[in-house]
Amino acid sequence: MIQGTGSGVGKSTLVAGLARAFTRRGLRVQPFKPQNMSNNAAVTADGGEIGRAQALQARAARVAPSIHMNPVLLKPETDRGAQIIVQGRSIGHASAADYAKRKIELLPSVLESFRHLEQAADLVLVEGAGSPAEINLRANDIANMGFANAADLPVIIAGDIDRGGVIASLAGTHAVLAPEDRDRIKGFLINKFRGDPSLFQDGIEAISRITSWPSLGLIPFLPATANLPAEDSLDLRRRSTASKFKIAVPALARIANFDDLDPLGQEPDVELVFVRPGSALPGDADLVILPGSKSTMGDLAFLREQGWHIDIAAHVRRGGHVLGLCGGYQMLGLAIEDLDGVDGTPGSIDGLGLLSVETRMAAEKRTTPVLSATHCLTGAQISGYEIHLGATQGADCARPMLMIEDRPDGATSPDGRVQGTYVHGLFSSDSFRKQWLAGFGIASQLAYEAQMEAALDALADHLEKHADLDAVLKIARSR
Repeated sequence: MIQGTGSGVGKSTLVAGLARAFTRRGLRVQPFKPQNMSNNAAVTADGGEIGRAQALQARAARVAPSIHMNPVLLKPETDRGAQIIVQGRSIGHASAADYAKRKIELLPSVLESFRHLEQAADLVLVEGAGSPAEINLRANDIANMGFANAADLPVIIAGDIDRGGVIASLAGTHAVLAPEDRDRIKGFLINKFRGDPSLFQDGIEAISRITSWPSLGLIPFLPATANLPAEDSLDLRRRSTASKFKIAVPALARIANFDDLDPLGQEPDVELVFVRPGSALPGDADLVILPGSKSTMGDLAFLREQGWHIDIAAHVRRGGHVLGLCGGYQMLGLAIEDLDGVDGTPGSIDGLGLLSVETRMAAEKRTTPVLSATHCLTGAQISGYEIHLGATQGADCARPMLMIEDRPDGATSPDGRVQGTYVHGLFSSDSFRKQWLAGFGIASQLAYEAQMEAALDALADHLEKHADLDAVLKIARSR
C-alpha cells in the first residue's frame, strides 16, 4: 500500500508508474483505492463509477477499469456533504459527520472488492487517501491504516519534497502513529525532488535515523507527469500559454470531470485558462466552456454570484462561442427543475437562456460508456461516457451536437455559436479534436492517446531508475 504524508504528494502518480513498471516486468497488476473523494469520475464497462485516477492506473496496468478498483467513491456536493458510491452505484448522500460514523459499515464491501482483484493479480497496488497522520480520522478508518490492518498489508509512505518540510512530515508521521500502525511502514520514498541529489543525502539519513524506515528512493520531479490527468480540483491551473485561441473555463465550486479539458490544454496553439472565483472571464476569450458540475443548480447560483453570467452574455454579444459539458450544458438552457431535490434543495432555477432547452432532474443517474458517437457538424467519431442526472429537452435539441448510434445528444443554437452535450471525454478523440479546432482555424498538433502512453512509459522508466523497485516488490511479497 502506498500512503503519503499528505494530500497531493503524488500517491496516484506513483501507483500509476509502479503499475506500468511492474506490468512491463510481466506481472499481472491491479490498482486499488479503498476510498476516494473526487468529482472526477470514470465509467466502467458495466456502467459503474470509480475515481478517474484508478481508471488511469488501470490503463497503466493495461487492464480494463473495474468498479472493484475503487469500491467507495465520495463525490462532494457541499462543504459538508457528499454522494456515496459503493461498488459503482450510489447508495445515497451523507454529511461528513454521518459518514464518519457509517464508513466502517462499508469495510466488508471494500474487502470484498480487494479480494476480487487479488484473484486476478500477482500484485495489487493500493493507494491511500490523504495521510495516516490524520489521527483524528483513525477511528473506523477504511482509507489508510484501517484498511492496511484489515487486509494485512505492508505500507510504503511517500513524502513530497517540492512543497518543503519533507523531513518534518515523515518524522512527524512516525511520531503520531500508533505503534502497530507505525510498524506496518516498511520504507519511504521522497517524491518531486529538484536539484542535486547529493545535497539531500544527509536528509535521507536523518529520516532513516529518526524513523528506522529505509529509503526506497529519491525521485526527481518529472515534467512528463503534467501530461497525465489531474484528479483534484486543487490542481486546476492555467494549462498553456499560447495565444492563437483562448478558452476560458469558470472554476465552479463543484466542478466535475474537468479532465475533459486536458487534451485542449496540451494543444500548442490553445491557451486554456481556468478562471478562479473573484476574477472576471477574460474579454479576449474565443470560447467559454462551462464544465461539468456535481451540483448543477448550486453551481449555477455560484456562477451568478461571481458575475460570470454577465461576462458570458457579453462574450456572446461580441460573437464568441460557448460550449456546455454535462452540467454546463444544463446551465445553458432556459430553466432547470428539480422538484424532488435530487440535485440539492427542491425547486427550480432560471438557466442562462443561451439554448432553448429545459432540464428536469430525476433520481436515476445515467452512467454509461459511449463507445461510438458522431459529431453532427464534422462527422468525426467520438468515444467517451455519460454520467449525469436529469434529461434535457427543447427546440434546440432538434439540432443535436452528437448522434450516439441512433440517439441524438445535446443541442445547438440557431446560429451555431452555443452548443451543449452530455458526453464526457470527447476531446480525447484525436480525430474529433482536430476537426473541431479546425472549425476555429486552429491546427491540432497533439496525439493525445499516444502522449498519454508515452508519459506512463516515461514515468515507469523514471521509477526504475530512481526507486529501488526490487525492494518494493520484496516488501509486497513479504505479506
